[in-house]
Amino acid sequence: MARLLVTGGAGFLGSHLCDRLIERGDDVLCVDNYYTGSKENLFHLRDNPRLELMRHDVTFPLYVEVDRIFNLACPASPIHYQRDPVQTTKTSVHGAINMLGLAKRIGARILQASTSEVYGNPEVHPQIEGYWGSVNPIGPRSCYDEGKRCAETLFFDYWRQSQLEIKVMRIFNTYGPRMHPNDGRVVSTFIVQALKGDPITIFGDGTQTRSFCYVDDLIDGMVRLMDAPAEFVGPVNVGNPEEFTMLELAQKVLKLVGSNSKLEFLPLPQDDPKQRRPDISLARSALDWQPRVSLDDGLAETVTYFRKRLDA
Repeated sequence: MARLLVTGGAGFLGSHLCDRLIERGDDVLCVDNYYTGSKENLFHLRDNPRLELMRHDVTFPLYVEVDRIFNLACPASPIHYQRDPVQTTKTSVHGAINMLGLAKRIGARILQASTSEVYGNPEVHPQIEGYWGSVNPIGPRSCYDEGKRCAETLFFDYWRQSQLEIKVMRIFNTYGPRMHPNDGRVVSTFIVQALKGDPITIFGDGTQTRSFCYVDDLIDGMVRLMDAPAEFVGPVNVGNPEEFTMLELAQKVLKLVGSNSKLEFLPLPQDDPKQRRPDISLARSALDWQPRVSLDDGLAETVTYFRKRLDA
């Protein structure tokens, strides 16, 4: 049994991580300011003595005693992180500084939930960890992209300067139950639109690609990385290397839902990546990890979740 801190623990990924850690017998302190997270995501654990909830913003210091820290706190969808871009950058940068400072004070191992967005609109495909990325530093997505890049810098500087035990994980598009229905991410947007019979909004011509990892697979990779030997720090890509166009995703959702929604094409947002696919060779060799849930199976679970939520 370990005492584990999960920042952003009431969010989509954070709540699933709390589930996994509690299932294996750990005590979990979930810290969240509920900007995008929701207590509903943890309602099923409300009577579990292994879970403790704390409302806190990671841009302010935190003083607790734990063994390990999972730093997941940050809005992850463009709609949410562009609503207050300055605060988004603060969450990534000040949040990393505060959590690294905490880890240094108490001697805890710490994992940073980074993102494939550090690769920007990639000129290398698929993306390998050694690729430095192609990121616009002054665009509307920069608050998230550059915030996460700076967080990675801080993690590696603490590792080099203070010999802190760090882990850095670059998360590619992840989906599944507990996604926010209005977060603007493509899987949740397509499913909600299809269930409501609204037009499926596709940005650009629909030929841009993404790779979609089911949340259970992603959390398995995260736990494996945290438990890996101290000398393996990353960064490591975790995602599903199967690649689909937006048109292919829309057709899969329409078929699963049984919807007659029409496709509506809108202008492509600024700096939206044309391709996104992880090279997971490092995750396979270092963590013995690879995704196991197919897109069809994962979408079916996600559609069931949203159908129940919209009918409630």
